[in-house]
Amino acid sequence: MSIKKAIHTATLIGILLLSCTTAYSSARQWELDKAHASIYFTVDHIFSKVLGQFRDFTLELAFDPADLSGSSLAVTIPVDSIDTGIPKRDKHLLSADFFDSKKFPEITFTSTAISDAGDGLYDVAGTLTIKGQAYNLLLPLKLAGMAEHPAKKGTEVAGFNGSIVIDRLAHGVGNGKFHQMGIVGKDVEVFVTFEVLDDKS
Repeated sequence: MSIKKAIHTATLIGILLLSCTTAYSSARQWELDKAHASIYFTVDHIFSKVLGQFRDFTLELAFDPADLSGSSLAVTIPVDSIDTGIPKRDKHLLSADFFDSKKFPEITFTSTAISDAGDGLYDVAGTLTIKGQAYNLLLPLKLAGMAEHPAKKGTEVAGFNGSIVIDRLAHGVGNGKFHQMGIVGKDVEVFVTFEVLDDKS
């Protein structure tokens, strides 16, 4: 075999091996089950707690416990999907006093790394973007389970739950006026719960 042919053959083998390695290390892709996924939040109002949720969001997940380096999470939330059950209050939250949704219509979270924290808990480090500003955020997610879907043959289902407390003022949601007045708290507890599907058929 000539040197030129040997180099060509070695190059082809290298490309093939690289392709196989890339495919092998790519984490499983999961599809969000929108009927079983929610983002809730609660915030203090004087002496009570206001409960709300974002009724619409997209979630892209690549996840494999054996390949966390290839795993990723990306969430996009349309701000105008906020719902606290009171239209007048929702309108105020969308105003410049809080989210200013006309200028900043989306909230996003994009992971930069996912690590195993033990006992089914995964720390998702990433970038949270609110009102055009990016912040580092660590979102802990608990893997509730992963199994064959009992109602969908050939489909695997996985579920995750997580909660985090976010200082809304530190993230530009409000200027502190209503907090200083003792009306709206600054700490918002966010609870995320979702199921994802992997169709193997």
